[in-house]
Amino acid sequence: MAGAGRVVSDPEVRRRRVIRLKSHSGAAVVRPERLSPGDRAKAMLPSVFTLTNMLCGFSSLRAAQLGRFQLAAVLIGVAVLCDIADGAAARAVRAITPFGLQFDSLADLISFGVAPAMLLYSWSLAELDLVGWALSCLWLACAAYRLGRFNVTVDPLADKRYFIGLPSPGAAGVVMASVFAAPDGFKGDWEFVPVLITVIPAVLMASSIRFRSFRSLVSPARGRVWQSAVVIGVLVAGFVVRPAFTGLVVAFGYVALAPIGWLTRPLRLHLQGEDAVAPPRHHYPSVFFLLPEETDQASLEDAEVLIDDDPDVTPSS
Repeated sequence: MAGAGRVVSDPEVRRRRVIRLKSHSGAAVVRPERLSPGDRAKAMLPSVFTLTNMLCGFSSLRAAQLGRFQLAAVLIGVAVLCDIADGAAARAVRAITPFGLQFDSLADLISFGVAPAMLLYSWSLAELDLVGWALSCLWLACAAYRLGRFNVTVDPLADKRYFIGLPSPGAAGVVMASVFAAPDGFKGDWEFVPVLITVIPAVLMASSIRFRSFRSLVSPARGRVWQSAVVIGVLVAGFVVRPAFTGLVVAFGYVALAPIGWLTRPLRLHLQGEDAVAPPRHHYPSVFFLLPEETDQASLEDAEVLIDDDPDVTPSS
């Protein structure tokens, strides 16, 4: 951490100074009270889409309970669009708030964790009794783990082309496409399919496999608007003419990109260079907060903190 090194051990000094937040990549960190009311309002704009995302996920739960599986899938799809919109709004206003990050993950847990798990169970897994319920719980656990890991590793200036683990909206897309392809579930010799639809995306969410950002796939390169237009046009036409088939191709194709990318990595690295493959992973430092009764002078002296010398600012309790 740049600039770290001064140790604060005197309680009186610690009361007069506060820890200054720093981004791992050097992105500017601003306290909300230093923003104008208009800027604060713009910074909260993405949360409107996040709230809509969460409400769609909750409504999907109700639809799944009523046996309206396709409606439940549509509502998850609307939640995916809202999740994309809140990210676009955040980039448009050029502001990311800690509240927005946490709120977004809480909404995603409902829309892409709880809602798909309930849809899977109500649509097909209920026939497996406790095994089906355990598989639904596996989905929810992996989605929660993936979102929690994302919260502590997010960096606004990091390479946005790749995610660590299958993004939860992409995993939910597999469920949506499967429900539309087989509204009545899988019977007979195909009863194992819902198990695969549940286990494989769930495990990939919790994995450390790199997945390409869907946005970067739709927009292959800057300055090539026509390429993005062609890709989006093909997708729109496919969803209009053959929605169920197109959904299957997009959802399962996206999941298959990671193993295909892993297999073709040496060839792409040789032919196209380092820009064609995922950059090296950087592990972010973890922080543990000791309880007051466990905190002693030695632990404070071992800590390296950044402090703000502004005497007009007092730390909150």
